[in-house]
Amino acid sequence: MNVVIVESPAKAKTINKYLGKDFEVYASYGHVRDLPAKDGSVDPDADFAMLWDVDAKSGKRLSDIAKAVKDADRIILATDPDREGEAISWHVLEVLKAKRVLKDKRVERVVFNAITKAAVLDAMKNPRAIDEALVDAYLARRALDYLVGFNLSPVLWRKLPGARSAGRVQSVALRLVCDRELEIEKFVSREYWSLVAHLKTKAGEPFTARLVGADGNKITRLDIGAGAEAEAFKAALDAATFSVAEIEAKPAKRHPWAPFTTSTLQQEASRKLGFAPARTMQLAQRLYEGAEIDGETVGLITYMRTDGVDLAPEAVTSARAVIGKEFGAAYVPKAPRKYTVKAKNAQEAHEAIRPTDLTRLPKHVVRALEPDQAKLYELIWTRTVASQMESAELERTTVDILALAGDRKLDLRATGQVIRFDGFLRLYQEGRDDGEDEDSSRLPEMAKGEPLSKERIDASLHFTEPPPRFTEATLVKRMEELGIGRPSTYASTLAVLRERDYVRIDKKRLYPEDKGRLVTAFLESFFTRYVEYDFTADLEEKLDRVSNHEIDWKQVLREFWTDFSGALDGTKDLRTTQVLDSLNDILGPHIFPAKEDGSNPRACPSCGAGQLSLKLGKFGAFVGCSNYPECKFTRTLANAEAGELAQGDRPGVKVLGLDPATEEEITLRDGRFGVYVQQGEGDKPKRVSLPKTLAPGDLTLELALGLLSLPREVARHPETKDPILAAIGRYGPYVQHGKTYANIGKDEDILTIGGNRAIDLIVAKESGLTGRRFGNPDSAPSRVLGDHPSGGPVTIKAGRFGPYVNHGKINATLPGGSDPTTLTLEEGVALLTAKAAGSVSIQGRLLGEHPDGGPITVRAGRFGAYVNHGKINATLKKDASPEDVTLEEAIRLIEEKSAAGGGGRTAKKKAAPAKKPAAAKAPAKAAKLKTSGARTNGSARAAAPAAVKDDEPPFEATGKTPARALKAAPRAKPAAKAPAAKARKAKQG
Repeated sequence: MNVVIVESPAKAKTINKYLGKDFEVYASYGHVRDLPAKDGSVDPDADFAMLWDVDAKSGKRLSDIAKAVKDADRIILATDPDREGEAISWHVLEVLKAKRVLKDKRVERVVFNAITKAAVLDAMKNPRAIDEALVDAYLARRALDYLVGFNLSPVLWRKLPGARSAGRVQSVALRLVCDRELEIEKFVSREYWSLVAHLKTKAGEPFTARLVGADGNKITRLDIGAGAEAEAFKAALDAATFSVAEIEAKPAKRHPWAPFTTSTLQQEASRKLGFAPARTMQLAQRLYEGAEIDGETVGLITYMRTDGVDLAPEAVTSARAVIGKEFGAAYVPKAPRKYTVKAKNAQEAHEAIRPTDLTRLPKHVVRALEPDQAKLYELIWTRTVASQMESAELERTTVDILALAGDRKLDLRATGQVIRFDGFLRLYQEGRDDGEDEDSSRLPEMAKGEPLSKERIDASLHFTEPPPRFTEATLVKRMEELGIGRPSTYASTLAVLRERDYVRIDKKRLYPEDKGRLVTAFLESFFTRYVEYDFTADLEEKLDRVSNHEIDWKQVLREFWTDFSGALDGTKDLRTTQVLDSLNDILGPHIFPAKEDGSNPRACPSCGAGQLSLKLGKFGAFVGCSNYPECKFTRTLANAEAGELAQGDRPGVKVLGLDPATEEEITLRDGRFGVYVQQGEGDKPKRVSLPKTLAPGDLTLELALGLLSLPREVARHPETKDPILAAIGRYGPYVQHGKTYANIGKDEDILTIGGNRAIDLIVAKESGLTGRRFGNPDSAPSRVLGDHPSGGPVTIKAGRFGPYVNHGKINATLPGGSDPTTLTLEEGVALLTAKAAGSVSIQGRLLGEHPDGGPITVRAGRFGAYVNHGKINATLKKDASPEDVTLEEAIRLIEEKSAAGGGGRTAKKKAAPAKKPAAAKAPAKAAKLKTSGARTNGSARAAAPAAVKDDEPPFEATGKTPARALKAAPRAKPAAKAPAAKARKAKQG
């Protein structure tokens, strides 16, 4: 018996079908060991000895793998082909060695760049040993990340209250965002003018030309800087006569872009599809691991973490054949295109990201994929095919025009571009970032010396603009240009910055939060070298050299630790005043922006005599007056919210009106923790913070009184009859019952939240259904939904991975987006029935159970919302809302679709009968085997897409399939049952 170990259950399920009965496939579920978050996990004094910890979840899976290995003849490590995959194989092997189960068994490492039958079987024929250099590079990277994070974060906590953490790559990425914001704040806009002449040829065809010179001197974009100068040029042009001086037409070619690497895929998916890098990688992972196509589970794209841009010879041949068939021989270049990249890392040997089979057009797979998966597959397919297409042929024309105004000679220029042959542009054009534009207008025919007539002259005022803020796509692009991070780190780095509130995203732009700017300023002041772009890039290059067997990984660590530990020691005696002085200098333009009247931006608006400066408090930084405690003026760092409040006779205070009941003054104020509402004056006036969802400019007296009335009673608890209160606390709006607190949603209003919603939130929190729980699942709180039709209670419980319904030994996880507080008994029974029948996880919103068994769901499709039952999909009518569709309406739609011979992924003349609900769940050991990734001999589902005519374009034009293309899919034969002895052996594995 051969035991194959991969990292994911989806990958295990796919390749399990390619290997014979002599193979059992297990999943490690990612990394099985990690450095524990405690002192000493990496010990520099012991030559960087590393202590690894196996968590309970991984320990159980490793025990299952070890049991299988005991009876195996050969162990095959088949994790991903990159550095992380090599590390997972090494970790698994180290654990198996420690368990003493290997003995003299053969251990082999295999890698495949695509999860297809041919690629997997070929890899099995060409095993190798674990690449120790790749493992060393992983160990060095992991040790560096630990040494920086574990030693630098405590310094931040002590010296900079409110800071969360710092990381080796994360801190440099954050600096990029903060530096760009500082550039914007320091930017001084400049006025400039442009003059454009609207002209006509002798034949009366219009075009425009721009002023580029005067009296023998060139005029660039910013040279005309005053309105008077612009008006003088305009007057001269109004009086001038125009003629064509020179015409130059040059042929040009535009070549296609290289196939996708990890970073270019993330950038283009962000531009074209609006996906965040993390979302792009999540979808790409699922495309790589496989989907069911034509009744077979197959990987749709090659490995998605790569810096390589080359394509395998068979892929190039396939692409050229597809181009010739779909677009014609003129679009096939004479010789295949070869791409290279100058990246210096070890992943260069990998292929670019491409479809595993280029003849599998986007329209062939759209019905087998979720909408976002289909969009990403189409993007990868078009980029790959376009990369092997013929170049586009252009003609770029420049016309110089002479304008004579008395004794003045003014020069104008018109430019245009014509596409003579579209080439690859017929299929694909890359998205553009800020400031990228191209003149693609076409100029009319004209001849040298031809007189031109004038329609009008436009003199336009412009202002220079600061550099644009980064999007996630442009930040990834910049990180790649600087050599910061690697393909596997981009998405996670950006995610960490958002999770720790160091940056926020608004209209796809990255804005640094005050907390992030403070951390960056602190690191720039006291750990300058470690947030420098060149230093981080050089360190990445050293790690790549470790991967290439060029240098020793521990030598890299020694050199780094010698300097870094010295920098840490230098902060031990660091005084708070030193920290504040540095932060005040670096963040001055942000905290104290220049005033329009030229007055001192640091002058205290309250007392007038004191100077404002940065202060550090228990909960973070704020701005305060130097005359404290006589002057108690404070505000947050960013003055944008409080700009309006700083004006008037009472700086920092805006009077909203009087309370009708008490006649006390209601004011809006800016304090050290943000903007707040205050009622009256005195030692302890009533105050309430402004919710993040409410802008200071939108606050009215009525809203302010509503906030001051908090906490308010919104309902009575159904069991205790005690009040449920709504209020705003330090962490935002919440509802409260006794000692139970539940946060309300970001889109919910604390002033209008109703009683039913408040009760749902409290009941969910009290039953433990809103958070993760660890330990014994039997001890988790539960809510009884009712009795199952076959007997026994159906309950909803809180699980480690989210809420689930339970009946006996059957557990079914709730679909994403489901509210555990509103789940009904019928919906719970449908989930349990589907789970017992061995169905895949439910997608979309669950409506209930079909009379013949199986769940009915409503889903968002590429061509509109539809209801699903098994393999039957029925599109909703255009005027029907997916939120309002009922179970009865869905059943009727499905029956109509079935009667008409319609299907879902398979087009059938007759709908297959629904599966009967399983009477009982399989034994517990068998279930354990399945979750461990062992081979199972389930029957293959027939999921052949509807046939598509070969002469159709390679895109899905409509959601309908011609009736003549429908064929009845052959019904899959059930797999033969395994002998009892073999089944027992499988269970023991």
